[in-house]
Amino acid sequence: MIDVLIVGGGGAGLRAAIAVAETDPALKVAVVSKVYPMRSHTVSAEGGAAAVIGAGDTLDEHCYDTISGGDWLCDQDAVEAFVAEAPRELIQLEHWGCPWSRESDGRVAVRPFGGMKKMRTWYAADKTGFHLLHTLFQTTLKYRDIIRYDEWFVTKLVVDDGRVHGVVAVEIRTGRIETIPARTVILATGGCGKVFPFTTNAAIKTGDGMALAYREGAPLKDMEFVQYHPTGLPFTGILITEAARAEGGWLINKDGYRYLQDYDLGRPTPTPKLRSMELGPRDRLSQAFVHEQHKNRTVDTPYGPVVYLDLRHLGEGKIDSRIPFVRELCRSYQNLDPATDLIPVRPVVHYMMGGVHTDVHGATPIAGLYAAGETACVSINGANRLGSNSLPEILVFGRRAGLAAAEFARSHAGGEAPAARSQGADERRRLERAREGSRHGERIADLRERMQHTLEGAAGIYRTGDVLTKAVDTLAELRERAERVRVDDTSAAFNTELINLQELHAMLEIAQTIVACALNRQESRGAHQRTDFSARDDETYLAHSLVHRAPDGTPSVGLLPVTITRWPPGERVYGRD
Repeated sequence: MIDVLIVGGGGAGLRAAIAVAETDPALKVAVVSKVYPMRSHTVSAEGGAAAVIGAGDTLDEHCYDTISGGDWLCDQDAVEAFVAEAPRELIQLEHWGCPWSRESDGRVAVRPFGGMKKMRTWYAADKTGFHLLHTLFQTTLKYRDIIRYDEWFVTKLVVDDGRVHGVVAVEIRTGRIETIPARTVILATGGCGKVFPFTTNAAIKTGDGMALAYREGAPLKDMEFVQYHPTGLPFTGILITEAARAEGGWLINKDGYRYLQDYDLGRPTPTPKLRSMELGPRDRLSQAFVHEQHKNRTVDTPYGPVVYLDLRHLGEGKIDSRIPFVRELCRSYQNLDPATDLIPVRPVVHYMMGGVHTDVHGATPIAGLYAAGETACVSINGANRLGSNSLPEILVFGRRAGLAAAEFARSHAGGEAPAARSQGADERRRLERAREGSRHGERIADLRERMQHTLEGAAGIYRTGDVLTKAVDTLAELRERAERVRVDDTSAAFNTELINLQELHAMLEIAQTIVACALNRQESRGAHQRTDFSARDDETYLAHSLVHRAPDGTPSVGLLPVTITRWPPGERVYGRD
């Protein structure tokens, strides 16, 4: 019997595992990951991690930037806890070996980041996620009792009488289907960017953990808030980190004009400050791109319209010392050198503000089930996440979820629940039937592509009620068609087609929740912009969207009040004074 079973081997999952192992070495901890942990998507984060460290900055200022940037949809008690604990987590990471970049006097280096009024983003060159994940993974190795299920895919949570009792998972290498009993489960599976066609997210980001919880009765929260990052490479969607703009990069249109000075990015003064306009919030910058496109001031390419990111004035030395990975990416994927060439960029789906509804300790409404990281919504990100808040989020709430799960496991001893084996047997039969499949019907890839383009058209940077309503019908039809999908591979070992099918089912359900929440929210706030309801409506919608799975499988949306502690709703501002 596993005491704490963690689904997901990225930053949040590994931080939770360490927290459990540190707090009670007697507890049996396991990490189940559909990829080797070092392949988790945390590794791709480039820019940095925000935490108050320097003189002249305060915890309250970090709180306010986060809340304002999130358009007042953040739960302020969660933000205060996050901001207070983030510095300790980043210092702890250094003690474990994370090589933070340093200033010449030896202090930890910080850089500005979008939406932050003060320089508080710690970084390790522009491979912060890479070094963070390496550090966490290496730290877990000293706890030899942590069991790893590498390249296992979880298909079901075992839940009985309102409490979780483990999971059912497939070993990808062999096709073996196993029930893994557990006293508690922590979901740390990341986001669901692959429900869209153009995303910075890896292929593994298919919303598995969100769907697992949703199917068993845990609500999802704020699913309409989908963050577009303003600088993705065309065709690939690979992210050009916000750090490139923090170091002084400019966004220019086809005429070579720094167009952001023409838009309201939420500045504290009406006079634009050219040195900081590129560090506006990501939602506002992505919306400005759309307006430039409508004004015919973007550049047409085979992969859609683009603008340019200009780093040439930074010089080769600064690029190589501060953002070397940006240069490597541009050379490898665009065949250009940012020291001498303009970088074509366009907005790209990057992050989900929504996820599994949890409290500040990661607990869901299902007893013994916790969630942390991008798969969860605690909520510190509100309607728009500020860049560099996500890495400290996985540390702070990964640890909190680990501690809470450990306490639950200690207080709920007992043997394996009968439901674990009976539900496990049912799931085994379902998966075996799916693997036998059909030689007729549509292909998984065709339905996935239709779903992605439906989401892009209906729930992109700008939305309208009419298009969202049509998307509801389209997604319902796609879910029905997915039940009769064609499966050619009947083998057990490395049957990636079977995994792709399970991912498709998860993505379709998550896509439905995104559209349903967007249709229900008749206002514009942060990353959710309704052209038919262009104003923010605090009287009605200063509330989270809470979506449950109805008995017929359709999403049912309600509202949950936002927790306000010290900062009443106001105008969004950003930038450095």
